[in-house]
Amino acid sequence: MKFFHRATAGLSARYLAAALGVSALANQVCLAAPPKPIASTAIVNTETPGHAAKIEADIKGQKDLYLVVTDGGNGFGSDWANWAEPKLIGPKGDMKLTDLKWKNASADWGNVSINKNVNGGDMKIAGKPVEFGIGTHANSIIHFELPEGYDKFVARAGIDNGGSDQGMGSSVQFFVYTSAPGPIGQNAPVDRTPENAVAGLDVTDGVELNLFAAEPMLLSPSNIDIDHLGRVWVCEVVNYRRFANGNNAERVEGDRILILEDTNGDGMADKETVFYQGREIDSAHGVCVLGNRVIVSAGDSVFSFYDDNGDSKADRKEVLFTGIKGTQHDHGIHSFTFGPDGRLYFNFGNSGEELHNPDGSIVVDVAGNEVRAARKPYQEGMAFRCELDGSKVDTLGWNFRNNWELCVDSFGTVWQSDNDDDGNKGVRINYVMEYGNYGYKDEITGAGWQTPRTNMEEEIPRRHWHLNDPGVVPNLLQTGAGSPTGILIYEGDKLPERFINQLIHCDAGPNVVRSYAVTDDGAGYKADINDILNGTRDQWFRPSDVCVAPDGSLIVADWYDPGVGGHRQGDVDRGRLFRVALPGQKYSVPKRDFSTVEGAAEALKSPNTATRYLAFTKLKESGPAAESVLAKMFESDPNPRFRSRALWLLGQIDGKTQKYVDLAIADKDKDIRIAGIRLARRMEVDVIPVIEKLVKDESPQVRRECAIALSRVAGENAVASLVELLKNMDVNDHWSLEALGIGANHRFGELLAMADKASLPPISGPIAKYGDNLDAMLWRSRDTEFSGVPADNRKLLKFGDVEFLEPHSVIAFRIAERIAYPSGPKGQKPQGNSPAAGAWFRALDFQPADATAAACLALLKSASKDGLKRLDSSQKAFVISEALKRVHAKDLSDPEIASILDAAVEQSKTSGQFV
Repeated sequence: MKFFHRATAGLSARYLAAALGVSALANQVCLAAPPKPIASTAIVNTETPGHAAKIEADIKGQKDLYLVVTDGGNGFGSDWANWAEPKLIGPKGDMKLTDLKWKNASADWGNVSINKNVNGGDMKIAGKPVEFGIGTHANSIIHFELPEGYDKFVARAGIDNGGSDQGMGSSVQFFVYTSAPGPIGQNAPVDRTPENAVAGLDVTDGVELNLFAAEPMLLSPSNIDIDHLGRVWVCEVVNYRRFANGNNAERVEGDRILILEDTNGDGMADKETVFYQGREIDSAHGVCVLGNRVIVSAGDSVFSFYDDNGDSKADRKEVLFTGIKGTQHDHGIHSFTFGPDGRLYFNFGNSGEELHNPDGSIVVDVAGNEVRAARKPYQEGMAFRCELDGSKVDTLGWNFRNNWELCVDSFGTVWQSDNDDDGNKGVRINYVMEYGNYGYKDEITGAGWQTPRTNMEEEIPRRHWHLNDPGVVPNLLQTGAGSPTGILIYEGDKLPERFINQLIHCDAGPNVVRSYAVTDDGAGYKADINDILNGTRDQWFRPSDVCVAPDGSLIVADWYDPGVGGHRQGDVDRGRLFRVALPGQKYSVPKRDFSTVEGAAEALKSPNTATRYLAFTKLKESGPAAESVLAKMFESDPNPRFRSRALWLLGQIDGKTQKYVDLAIADKDKDIRIAGIRLARRMEVDVIPVIEKLVKDESPQVRRECAIALSRVAGENAVASLVELLKNMDVNDHWSLEALGIGANHRFGELLAMADKASLPPISGPIAKYGDNLDAMLWRSRDTEFSGVPADNRKLLKFGDVEFLEPHSVIAFRIAERIAYPSGPKGQKPQGNSPAAGAWFRALDFQPADATAAACLALLKSASKDGLKRLDSSQKAFVISEALKRVHAKDLSDPEIASILDAAVEQSKTSGQFV
């Protein structure tokens, strides 16, 4: 992590005056300066020595005393606070504040209590009893009228054990006022004013931070976009989950889409325009600007607004998608973005559930599946792409929890973040390998991650995503606890080198904006973390989104709130935009000429997505007239990302697709070869000849892309290509194995039958566990019928003295063989109760229930005839226990099986092995 320095820039008086003048009129509000506290503590949490801090205030001559507790910046949970041993001191002596009756007292949870904590229990701080005091919970205000004769207030301000013992990160801050502070969240302490906004943040080396806009110009931004003119479009959310935030003032006219503009080039917004306002966009979570079209994601719908006359006001509205669940829920529909291939990309969290066309009919995607969370095959959160008009929806991934936003790089690779069940330190960053299952719930049963299962992961962050299960795509990175929000891929050149071509991501939970330095890892990727902004001194900093401006600088949206998560909104009066840039770089908008193909080609190199959209549109409309300019960029530009942007357009010129696919897959740059495969799929050309040229490519990532491309291609040639990929891929690499699994796509029987005849190299590693490539594929398999084995060619399967003719659904029996016998060369140790045996049994859970039951019955019958001789007693007990869990209940009445069950129960009384 790079060294941080404290930012010192602030707001100028001129800016404040301008902002107040414009927005106060627009909002019809007038802000008075909030009173200053006369004393305060630093944030108190479980890392504070003694979980408490001393606080002392001069109250001489004052008539009122207000004791305020606010959340420490990480949400409202478990923030039990104690004013311990509070006293008034003066010429009259000392007076316990608990002997004085308060005028008013409030807390956001529980009851403010004398000599009891907020829940009515004994007051304790760091395990030690409090002699006397006041128990409360953030946010809290307690008002006393002061008697005469006292000059000083003293107390020990700490976290009660009732909160700290919950292990949920109790964090509070204490303040003393002598005049009314106003409602907490509406008039917070003075250090939360815009002029101190930048000073509250740590900024990484090599960049400069400035405030671009603040309240009252904008309030609570949930999502932003930046157009080709450098104007920032904002989803301004005030009517957020009214049923959970009833204390907040309601905006009856509805939430707004704002346009904020710097008209004089000083780097600060000075013009505000309301593009649209209405109740149907309350709590909007996404805005995407595409020329005169603005896509807004809100409630149960996705709207396209159009500015037909160029006055920055919406003239008409169309529905793009509707029927989405999760209205007024953070896990609903999120923002759209424009991809380099000319399509829209978007996602929704696990409350979205389904997607409907404007006429209300359910969307059927290009795979022929209804887009519905019903495990057929989709469930939980999903990621998508579609054409600009909403047609040809392609479901790219599923089984996420709350994948807030996604981004697409110039090669067509999709990236996003996903939130865990809060408090389990499982926030993750995904490379969205197309058509993958991402493991939030059990693929077959829909059970949650806490439900016991065989081969369960030891670490909760891994267990949370079922990462030991066959058929779950790995995570790029797990970042711990958090509330992840906006994400982008930075393909500009106006930030330090370490951020170029890397992911930039907001996490509102730990108050941080980060970069993820992505590097190759087998057929996938891995990443390291570099912080950019950190709310070290202002934990109300809640970065909700980040976008790239036309000049290559970043604009970061700040929801600005005492908490995040739990659908709470503690503050509706604040919101900020920050600009991150190289030191001394003025905010500017490069002039673009979209009227010529030469100008559009140059604009295609912009780091700003809205600019690239306009360039793409012009160049695509130009067709053959744009080919020479684009071909020059593809052939000679030193930046492979610019080359790829040109490639996507060249391949969409009528009659030119095959030419540019062939050039791309022969390119020396692996990412261009990957883009070539994706271009072939995009244009629906025959991918088999493309794959056949690349199945032995030196890059495992290219081979991965071949496997994914085969997932929707039928025929024997496709299966033969999968066998070649299986031979050439390192299936110790989890990314490779999952790509092959996606490519096999319910053809595992055909693949394994053909692979049986091939010469496959032996492997070892965490996935295959003592097997070879064929074993690894067997472990990953999903099948209902082993179609590659004709009835008259089936093998005899033998377990000890028990023989079974191989049925059509044979994969489960093959897995059982690996459990009962060595899976590798002769003489290799048997699986027994090794980790591999648990992995094989878990693989059985993904086969048809009848086939699994029959295979386990065979194992049990073999055991009853003194089979499984290669296993010692403990190994045999493990196999019997696991097999008994998977046979049909009717089979337990079989005397042979019943005797095994009885013996296993008896043994469990001494061994502790669960049956």
